[in-house]
Amino acid sequence: MSVPQDLFYSKTHEWLSLDDGIATVGITDFAQSQLSDLTFVELPEVGTEYGGREEAVVVESVKAAADVYAPVAGEVIEVNTELEDAPELVNEDAFGKGWLFKLKVVDEADVDAMLDADSYEELFPSE
Repeated sequence: MSVPQDLFYSKTHEWLSLDDGIATVGITDFAQSQLSDLTFVELPEVGTEYGGREEAVVVESVKAAADVYAPVAGEVIEVNTELEDAPELVNEDAFGKGWLFKLKVVDEADVDAMLDADSYEELFPSE
């Protein structure tokens, strides 16, 4: 399971990178592996505002459908439209080409309250 050290994580398996007040959000490698092959991603509308931990995206796979949450409060400024035709990008590159949406963050302190990579890995029992 890949857990990049330079990202922030939620207990509900979203990841976030922050660059100058803009958060890029996706689902973790663990989440995409549990869902299996993604077949559909329902992205939010640009301009939608979310409070922290609000449902923002629905992903569907051959196994199940799952909600993805906005890990912090903000306004959607961009969505990954490539996922409309190629949802499998999330499976292939969860931390890169498989990003879901970008938020203009309301309060960067919310990001600081998220889990770092080591804390996220502690959520999983040792194998």
